Amino acid sequence: MTITETIIPGVLLLEPKVFSDERGYFFESYSKRTLLEAGIDIDFVQDNQSMSHKNIVRGLHAQKAPYEQGKLVRVLQGAVMDVAVDARKGSPTYGRHVSVELTADNKKQLWVPPGCLHGFVSLMDNTIFAYKVTAYFGKDSEVGVFWNDPELAIGWGISEKDAIVSAKDQVLPDFKSLVSPFNY
Repeated sequence: MTITETIIPGVLLLEPKVFSDERGYFFESYSKRTLLEAGIDIDFVQDNQSMSHKNIVRGLHAQKAPYEQGKLVRVLQGAVMDVAVDARKGSPTYGRHVSVELTADNKKQLWVPPGCLHGFVSLMDNTIFAYKVTAYFGKDSEVGVFWNDPELAIGWGISEKDAIVSAKDQVLPDFKSLVSPFNY
């Protein structure tokens, strides 16, 4: 597995070594040892999966203490534009984002550490998105920012009129209104 650092400290792109032949393919989708070698010593407590139709936007979300979550995300079917935004006060990249296309074909994964907001837009119908998390969900720990905040200038590849966003996510604040509970 190749692990590449992004412009945001702690946000990593993981690309598995895929072994393909006439039967199909094989790859390791998770290796604790590989993450430890990259300096990530975490324990996952839960796996989550969602299915989204084209143009569904989920995010931007995070959880504050005591349920801060790190997420290892990937696509099992279809494709997404996946986004992580640094919301850690004191970080040299506070307010900056990383976006990467994750697809079933490219098999890439993104590690989103605690303190980063996360979201994605589904680029295809019936996209299945899977992620491992380091803490359980806590309703009172939810933190979020409006997905299309102009200040963040995220190139989602979708217009606001075409985006399908939940009622909950439509009323999230903009980034400058976020009182970040995360420290770098």
